[in-house]
Amino acid sequence: MRRSTEIEDMPGLLQDALGKGHRPVEVVRLRGGTRKGVYRVLVDGSRAASVIVYSWSDAENFWPAGREHASTDPFAPASGLSLFLTAQRTLSSLGVRAPEVLLVDDTQRRHPADVAVVEDIDGGTLEALLETDPTRAAAVVNELAGMLDVMHHHHSGRHGGVDVLRRGGTASGGSCEQRVFDGALRDVKEAARRDERIERAADALTDRLHELAGRVTPRTEYGLIHGELGPDHVLIDADGHPVLIDIEGLKYFDIEWEHVFLQIRFGEHYTAFSRRGLDQQRLDLYRLAMRLSLVTGPLRLLDGDFPHREGMQWIAEHNLKEALALLGRDVGR
Repeated sequence: MRRSTEIEDMPGLLQDALGKGHRPVEVVRLRGGTRKGVYRVLVDGSRAASVIVYSWSDAENFWPAGREHASTDPFAPASGLSLFLTAQRTLSSLGVRAPEVLLVDDTQRRHPADVAVVEDIDGGTLEALLETDPTRAAAVVNELAGMLDVMHHHHSGRHGGVDVLRRGGTASGGSCEQRVFDGALRDVKEAARRDERIERAADALTDRLHELAGRVTPRTEYGLIHGELGPDHVLIDADGHPVLIDIEGLKYFDIEWEHVFLQIRFGEHYTAFSRRGLDQQRLDLYRLAMRLSLVTGPLRLLDGDFPHREGMQWIAEHNLKEALALLGRDVGR
């Protein structure tokens, strides 16, 4: 049975992060985390009414064992305190807002797992704001687009996770386009074992991936991308500014990968992010590969005991239909 973080785990953390006299009043696990626990802790004391605690406990990782990844793989599971800290420091150095870090501990003396205490950005998500106040949300989206311009124009001659590159490593898997292509081929095989519609279209999907990959020309400069930037991964601070979360996957990569994800997740609001000069051949390959990834990933997660199953089932089904639509295929059962 999985053990979530409880209120008795918190007193030492809070006193070290905020000072003596602060104690936890309530601990609430926030929905959505698949690799780490995210908790809002209500605090009795003078400095803060609440903080967020990230816990990288094995019990908080809902992904079942499966495909092995080298640690240098740009798409290796992005989870861990070191990845978070490197990403947070990298973004902060560029003036891109991420939650302020109040305390980190990898000794497991205060807490049974690697842990970070960060500020609580309690203005809600951009996803919610787009629904409730589109006018205010438009200003946040425009500011977010400017933040991404800063990131995407922060170039590196090497691609890979920021933590890997910081340690002098090199990304495995070949070029960006080769890694995406190889991953998409694996996704086709894996999804075909789980859904007969993908199984029926597997040859056509494979042929299409080969065709699209053959059109992409080499590149030697890469931008900094979040890697999974949907409106649910953007919080609004007290002054109405966007704050990036779930940043552990920060990497130097083809910015077209980010733009495809933005197109999918922001829909009609993507126009604020649209930029000239994107490589159409990469966009075409990455669009199909992204859809396949968003089928296989949720289906793998559903092999385990992830609790919020309906949402994952919807993501897999929606993207399966979109992937097949890119082939002009019937998406019925």
